[in-house]
Amino acid sequence: MQHGTHQAGFTMIELVLAMVIVGIIAVVAVPRIIDRSAYDARSFHDEALAILRYAQKAAIAERRTVCVAFSSNSVTLTIASTSPGTCDTPLAGPTGNPPFTVTAPGSAAFSSLPANLSFDSLGRPSSSASILVNGYSRAITVEPETGYVH
Repeated sequence: MQHGTHQAGFTMIELVLAMVIVGIIAVVAVPRIIDRSAYDARSFHDEALAILRYAQKAAIAERRTVCVAFSSNSVTLTIASTSPGTCDTPLAGPTGNPPFTVTAPGSAAFSSLPANLSFDSLGRPSSSASILVNGYSRAITVEPETGYVH
C-alpha cells in the first residue's frame, strides 16, 4: 500500500473564509479611515473640554481671573496679571509655553461661536455655557454657580 504525497497549502474553504473576513473588515474600517470628520469632532470636543477645566483650575490656583476666548475653531486662555484685573497676559499651558491654545484638527469647528467667558479666583464662571462641536452630539456644559465643566 502506497501513501499519497503530503502537499502543503490552503484548502478552498480556508481561502474563501479569509476573503469573507477581509471583505467584512474592509466594509467596516475603510469608511472610518477615509472620513475622519467624526474623529476630528470628537477630538476637538475633548480638547475644548480639557482646556475649559484647566482654565477653571488655573483661576483657583493662581487666585486670579482666567479668560477663555473662542474663535470658530480654537480656544485660547489669558490670565489677569493682577487680582482683580482684566485678562492681559497669555496663560501658559501644562507644558509651560504661553499662550495655551487648542486648535481644531481638520475641518472640526464649533456649531456656533460660543461667547467668551471667564473664571474668577473662586472658579466661578462669568456666565453658564453650552458649547457644541459640529459632528459631535454631546455638548460641553459650564455650570453657572460652581463652574463645573462637563
